[in-house]
Amino acid sequence: MLRAVEEQGAYTNLVLPSVLRGRGLGGRDAAFVTELVSGTVRGRGSYDAVLAAVLDRPPDRLDPAVLDALRMGAHQLLAMRVPAHAAVATTVDLVRAEVGHGPAGLVNAVLRKVAAHDLPGWVRRVAPDPATDPVGFAAVAYSHPRWVVELLSAALHPGSSALELGRAADRSQPDPDLDRLLEADNAPPKVTLVARPGLASVAELVSAGGTPTRWSSYGVQLTAGDPGHVPAVVEGRAGVQDEGSQLVALALARASVPGADTRWLDLCAGPGGKAALLAALAGERGARLLAAERAPHRSRLVASATAAVREGLLGVVTADGTKPAWASSRFDRVLLDAPCTGLGALRRRPEARWRRRPDDVEDLARLQRRLLDAAADSARPGGAVAYVTCSPVLAETSGVVAAALAERSDVRLEDATALLPGVPDTAGPLPGTVQLWPHVHGTDAMFLALLRKV
Repeated sequence: MLRAVEEQGAYTNLVLPSVLRGRGLGGRDAAFVTELVSGTVRGRGSYDAVLAAVLDRPPDRLDPAVLDALRMGAHQLLAMRVPAHAAVATTVDLVRAEVGHGPAGLVNAVLRKVAAHDLPGWVRRVAPDPATDPVGFAAVAYSHPRWVVELLSAALHPGSSALELGRAADRSQPDPDLDRLLEADNAPPKVTLVARPGLASVAELVSAGGTPTRWSSYGVQLTAGDPGHVPAVVEGRAGVQDEGSQLVALALARASVPGADTRWLDLCAGPGGKAALLAALAGERGARLLAAERAPHRSRLVASATAAVREGLLGVVTADGTKPAWASSRFDRVLLDAPCTGLGALRRRPEARWRRRPDDVEDLARLQRRLLDAAADSARPGGAVAYVTCSPVLAETSGVVAAALAERSDVRLEDATALLPGVPDTAGPLPGTVQLWPHVHGTDAMFLALLRKV
């Protein structure tokens, strides 16, 4: 699985279920494999720093399979309750069987050195001094690329200028919010289900082994078991969906819309979770949702996710959201869940922190601005547009919205926080916008801005 993540661009959370089922693993074995794979991907930055301290060459000069095995061994030694002798022996056996006898000897020697200290002890030895380089220390201690730590710190303090943030770092002032966020990024998320209105109930999902979520009236946190074994999920009447994703969809559905309210649009619908929830909500009101997705394989995922939602679905189309194939100004509600860096969902997709590059931020921001223009063009006068990202990075959130407000006279920003009553501490970087956080809300770091077409 680690090779698939690295070489094929696979996502850990998508690969794991099929592999576990294919190998017939369940219970404790499935939990062990899940933590071994996901934890190794999450902790890669910390483990590579440790390995660099005990190797006679940079880690990236090793055979990729050997490096993956060393990272797995390091994760067992430093972050799991695996006896040291077992972690070393099984890793050596794996390398001997899959790579060869020579590398097995190297792995044995390296992991014995790694076992000499626990993870906090290694961090003290290999991370930069927090008194002079707090960002560098956090990057190693919490296994995030340095540039990601800097962007997340800026997102947590949107009112501070870059100069003020730099001065705070120079003074080595502790940032407990940043520590809590980075720590939350490394905590495996619990499985959350959504009961699609009119198709399933929260009570049904609770009876399958869950507890109601705190803020979404349709959410259930699965306390044990495989969601693939829950009948409502198998039948498409419910789905796996983070509570934050549920909340931003519910906020759009709650927004007031004057006049007719019968045509809804999801502009970038893949893989289909929000589209299925919105279509179910639309169906209860006599409205219908059009779900659009550019990539054909993701369009097929949307069709699968919405297959059980018949009343509220107008259709699923494969279309480029920047070049809408429908007449403009026709929709009463528009969701733009824009393609983004995904740096707000690192709990769920830990490999994103290593896969993304700093240049991606500006490239994506340009695409997001084009898509937001198309979303606004697709809304009728009086219609509501929800701009959503699963990234808290300011260039992808307030930067995109501020640019739209500056360039267009036909949209205005409305208060989205009022649409999430009872959810605390949701204030985003612009007044009225919403920013959810893993360390505050236990959700992905979803951003929401509600625009009104005028």
